[in-house]
Amino acid sequence: MIADSDGPVLIDIADGIGVITMHRPEARNALDDALRQAIPATIAELDADAAVRSIVLTGTDPAFCAGLDLKAMGGSRPTAPAGANGAFSRPPFGPRTTPLIGAVNGPAITGGFELALNCDFLIASPNARFADTHARVGVMPGWGLTALLADAVGVRRAREISLTGSFVTAEEALTWGLVNRVVPHEELLTTARAIAVEIANNEEQGVARMLATYRAQEDARLAADWRIESEAKADFQARATFSAEDLAARRDAVIKRGSAQQ
Repeated sequence: MIADSDGPVLIDIADGIGVITMHRPEARNALDDALRQAIPATIAELDADAAVRSIVLTGTDPAFCAGLDLKAMGGSRPTAPAGANGAFSRPPFGPRTTPLIGAVNGPAITGGFELALNCDFLIASPNARFADTHARVGVMPGWGLTALLADAVGVRRAREISLTGSFVTAEEALTWGLVNRVVPHEELLTTARAIAVEIANNEEQGVARMLATYRAQEDARLAADWRIESEAKADFQARATFSAEDLAARRDAVIKRGSAQQ
């Protein structure tokens, strides 16, 4: 099954593997309202489908995801969602039992970087580049970046990445443990699918329980960090005095800088 090519995501299901492709290539797959809603909804749909045993998330070339599209969203500053009765919940994907592999085909910037970090593990093309540009743009992360990035690469490297806003190459990401493998660009989806098939061929309940165990351990380590980040974002937004137009202009400057460095 392949979704309408005019939609914000493409969906391809075959051999027990669901591939979700973020599809706004004209905007480097930046997250407008439609795409931001489509990603978790599609993951939830595939997670509930008994025929889907593994999920791959990628982007239409040339980018994985350039982060929030503030212009398309009317300059709004979305906050991390709350759970029932206002309790903290883990964005941006919600609970799931199906393994999610990120196939990073190009730049993953700010919110796009957070999407990648929320996958269970990452396979990258040499074209992949990662940047936390929240500080450059003038916003705070709310999808767990400070918790997940430090957990992946260590707190000192995470601080450097976040405070400088500099891009991390695919090879650096591999060396630092951010991604599992770097493969030729034309082999990225083939490799991600092959790994997904290996997972899908294992005993289903065993995979689900193993994934749940790893997730529970991660949540136990990082729950306080997630909450602190969420509270910091809310406080920062409440005190911010700059306009949404300023944010959009800064974000565009970051993307242009990153494109020039490729």
